[in-house]
Amino acid sequence: MTDLYWDPFTPELRDDPYPLWKRMRDEAPLWHNERHDFWVLTRYHDIEAAHQDPVTYSSSHGTTIEMMPPEPFPDSGMIIWLDPPKHTTMRHLVSRAFTKRRISQIEERIREVVIRLLDAQVGKPSFDYVQDFGAILPPTIISSMLGVPEADQEPMRHVIDDIFHIEDGVGMMNPVSTGARDKLNEYLTGQFAERRKQPRDDMFTDLVQAEITDDNGEIRRLSEQELMDFGTMLFVAGTETVARNLGWVAQTLDEYPDQRAALVEDPSLIPNAVEEILRYEPPSPVNARWTTKDVTLHGVTMPKDSKVVLLTGSAGRDERKYPNPDVLDVHRKVDLHMSLGYGIHFCLGASLARMEARMGLEETLKRWPEWKVDYDNAVPLYTSTVRGYFNLPIFV
Repeated sequence: MTDLYWDPFTPELRDDPYPLWKRMRDEAPLWHNERHDFWVLTRYHDIEAAHQDPVTYSSSHGTTIEMMPPEPFPDSGMIIWLDPPKHTTMRHLVSRAFTKRRISQIEERIREVVIRLLDAQVGKPSFDYVQDFGAILPPTIISSMLGVPEADQEPMRHVIDDIFHIEDGVGMMNPVSTGARDKLNEYLTGQFAERRKQPRDDMFTDLVQAEITDDNGEIRRLSEQELMDFGTMLFVAGTETVARNLGWVAQTLDEYPDQRAALVEDPSLIPNAVEEILRYEPPSPVNARWTTKDVTLHGVTMPKDSKVVLLTGSAGRDERKYPNPDVLDVHRKVDLHMSLGYGIHFCLGASLARMEARMGLEETLKRWPEWKVDYDNAVPLYTSTVRGYFNLPIFV
């Protein structure tokens, strides 16, 4: 296995990782990276089982491989970094922000923003599908739900972009990324202070006014740290994942023009196409956990207190689950994928993300049944957890 090597930091391993991930599934389904000291699971059923076992595969040390400390994060409100029972309490709280009522209320707003952004490109020979559309839609929507003033939305979008800045060898632990996190924290502090003085009908107010029952059975408000973590999670997750997903929608359907033509002919296939594209090119293919006991799989033992990557990008291409997985097929029945999380950490905003992708694709195909990606000017975006495009110009 001396020639088998993968990590999320090496540039030459990012562009097309799927052949390497297939080798790992076939030759070393539990593989150890000695250089950075983490383990990797690559097969669908192993990753599915890990997602369903949060006791063994803990999230309490974080979910980004280069930012995992030896001790659990204390007093975090970042629910993706929490295990039960606190995760259960916090998830119940934040789930109120994504009720069916709130999602249905925002549906008309999503369509309105999609139409406005795409209509602005009609008549042009080309435009950047990510920067002119995909990277603007999700932060506009989540900002509206949170209560971010319109004048602040575009500057804060760029702050969030900087949070995902990556530098070779160190990942997101770099001055640009940490500086952006500081800016976001300062901004959120101001927003929460305003809501205490002047409550509004928005998610920032919901968080400030929310009450939870702590471990001692006492009812309390969220701490400043919990508020900050919640606000960061909602703001960042609601911006980044969908933007990368929309880029993959444009890229994969350019790669498979026959599948695009099938959607033009039968738009009822679009919701299923969204699921198939999420399986085929997940925007967040790398998720980390921390083992709380020794785990033996495929004749290999992963020790207690190990970092382990659940490589969901590999799971989506596992032929043990999906026939002919390296081909995009919008007719494929995708009964389950893990591209929006799974188990207790299933994405709270999944229905919102699906709605944005569906409407974006519907309105795109109405205006441009065909397009061609300008790969010469496309700019990939990679972090240790995210894979997609920062710029994706298309000829229409």
